[in-house]
Amino acid sequence: MASNSDTIYHVLSYIKAHPDKVMNKPAAYDNVVEMYLDDTVKLGNPEIYFPKQKLEVNRMSTDFMSMYSDLLDYFHDKTKVKDANYHELWITTSHLVDRQKYLVDLSFE
Repeated sequence: MASNSDTIYHVLSYIKAHPDKVMNKPAAYDNVVEMYLDDTVKLGNPEIYFPKQKLEVNRMSTDFMSMYSDLLDYFHDKTKVKDANYHELWITTSHLVDRQKYLVDLSFE
């Protein structure tokens, strides 16, 4: 598991600022937001957070969640869960080379 990083914050900020560059997939679970970015988007540390054809699962720290609560609430509002009380955030990322996409999956627990 990679350590928490500003990279995740920057990716989420980019997604929020450029919704036209993001493909959303209806999530199979009520507490999940699943998004895809073209792999032409320049991201920091893609070798760490977006491994090719593998999943990287990262449990975000409580410090990360409190520092960026407004940004995370924006994504939580896109889930089917209307209770804003989540205590954990798991972010799964990957570089889907065959699809030329970056996967960003947020799971609010």
